[in-house]
Amino acid sequence: MLSSISNYYERLVLERLYDVFKSEHTPLEDDYMDDLACVALNYLPARYVRHCVDFASHLSDSELDDLHIEVADAVSFAMATTQRRTAERE
Repeated sequence: MLSSISNYYERLVLERLYDVFKSEHTPLEDDYMDDLACVALNYLPARYVRHCVDFASHLSDSELDDLHIEVADAVSFAMATTQRRTAERE
């Protein structure tokens, strides 16, 4: 039963992370990506859905744009936070 439930933001955050790193031509390190995804997802509210397609079909274009802006902000926050914490440790 629970296997059909997911947080809608998970897919959006992972897509955004891959887009950012692809555009910067930076190699993707799994542990670093996982850390960034966790920080970004903790920054966002949870949006649990059973079917992503059903959820997205009920959103207006404006609402979908807002979700993408929220995700972009969360990923930027995660990258800045992770970089700051790494610098503090060094």
